[in-house]
Order: sequence, then structure tokens, then C-alpha cells
Amino acid sequence: MEQRPRIVVGVSGSLGSLAAVHRAVAEARRLGGEVLALHAWEPPSGEFGHRRSPCPPLMSAVRELAATTLAEAMAEAFGGTDPGVPLTARTVRGRTAPTLLAAAGRPGDLLVLGPSGSWLHRGLRGSVPAYCVRRANCPVLVVPRSELASTLDEVSGRLFAARALDAELRGLVAVSGGA
Repeated sequence: MEQRPRIVVGVSGSLGSLAAVHRAVAEARRLGGEVLALHAWEPPSGEFGHRRSPCPPLMSAVRELAATTLAEAMAEAFGGTDPGVPLTARTVRGRTAPTLLAAAGRPGDLLVLGPSGSWLHRGLRGSVPAYCVRRANCPVLVVPRSELASTLDEVSGRLFAARALDAELRGLVAVSGGA
């Protein structure tokens, strides 16, 4: 029995990931396939930190937050309507990129990802799309950043820089004894 094509898509709730979900559904329609939407999550201090100092209430809260994030992202993506293709949404405990690569391990799978997060996110956690493109055993489609998302990033970057400059100037005024 031949398996239908499976499109695995990473869902974080960001605008980029919602665009990736829509693209994954479009690819599933085109290929006659199914969509597996995944939201990966980890303990706040990572697996090592959790093993050193386990906190069951915190883990439960993080697991619930992951489930809520995925449910809200799917509701936002489709507004409560049927996407028109078989779609399964799951939360999975693990680092995002390795989890997505493990899920997209069947022959014929396609991995669909949104663009990398902000420069701050990439600096702290690395680029999931870059990691997946380098290590995937299946085709990877990275949905480009929308013009709106790029504009929002640019504006928020300017706002961040302006706030940093303002704080620095306030510090200089305080040090110099100015009013």
C-alpha cells in the first residue's frame, strides 16, 4: 500500500509559521497528501536543567502553554474552518529543529518552515531553517518572510535602538548631574 505524501510543518504561532502552515496545506492539496503540524517545546532551563532540578508544576504549565500555543495558531490559521486536507496537529517535547527533522523522516516527506525569527531569537537559539536545510534527509521548503513581517521587524529594531539610546542618554545625564 502506497503512503500518501506527508508534509511536516513547524508551528510556533509567529506570522512566518502561520504562512508556512498555509503553504503546507497548499502543498498537501497539490500532492494529494496530509499535513503534520508540530509545535516543539522544551523545559525553560532545557533538558539538562530539568534533570538537575525537576519541577513538575512548571513542566505541566509549560506543556499546557505549548498545547494552547498550537491550538491558537491553528485556529488563527484557519479561523475554525476545515483546511480541506487531512491535518494532524501535535505538540512534541524536544528541541525544535531536531524534532522537526525526526518527524520528517519518512521517504517522500516534505518539511515546510517559516523564516527564521528575529535577529535576537536567532542569536539566542540559532536558525531552525538553516539547521534543517543543512541536516534534512528530505526536501525542505522555507517560506520567505512576508513584506509585512520584514517591515514590522525593521520598525521594532528601530524602536529597540531608540529605547537603548534613550536609556544611555538618561544614564549620562544622571552621571553628569544634569536635570
